Amino acid sequence: MKSGIRSWVLGAGLALSPWAAQADWQAVEKVQPYVIEGSTGAELYASIGERGPKLGMARVIAHTTFTLTWTRKYEPQPGGACVLTTARPKLTILYTLPKPAKKLQGAVASLWETFITGVRDHEKVHGEYIKDLVKAIETTSLGLTVADDPDCSKIRTELTSRLGKLSQEQRQRSRDFDKVELSDGGNIHQLVLMLVNQK
Repeated sequence: MKSGIRSWVLGAGLALSPWAAQADWQAVEKVQPYVIEGSTGAELYASIGERGPKLGMARVIAHTTFTLTWTRKYEPQPGGACVLTTARPKLTILYTLPKPAKKLQGAVASLWETFITGVRDHEKVHGEYIKDLVKAIETTSLGLTVADDPDCSKIRTELTSRLGKLSQEQRQRSRDFDKVELSDGGNIHQLVLMLVNQK
């Protein structure tokens, strides 16, 4: 299982006087199920392999993506500098998760609930990473000042450079998380074994 989007955490901090990050935004989180067939754990997992979302060339159990847009305001200053005074995010996180087509019975129902809860929890970590990213972008952006930029063009290049570094650092963070979870003996590996070895 891999997350379709990676996340960013705050890197090197910036002094933010007099602009502070705004706490008035909330991420919208949605679940998009895809239907799988089967009445045993092995059948359900085989159906995931056939119908799961694609990540690159491979299909995965679940997938986390997001859409993020910003409302930004750049303000030229009397001395020729430019300051980014507003950076308001609009974030939607989408979790793609498997859902059996029919109600499961008995032990399979219990095993499936344990499996899907673990998978959902895994993807929620990616969701939290994405929220960390947005907070980091907000913190890095607000109050950013570039001298000798009366038309506020240099500041956009500077911001893009800083955010690119955050992105690269946190893609690695998310890869490291997946590597542990998906390794032999890792959490997701154990959940899969539990499901497919059900008798």
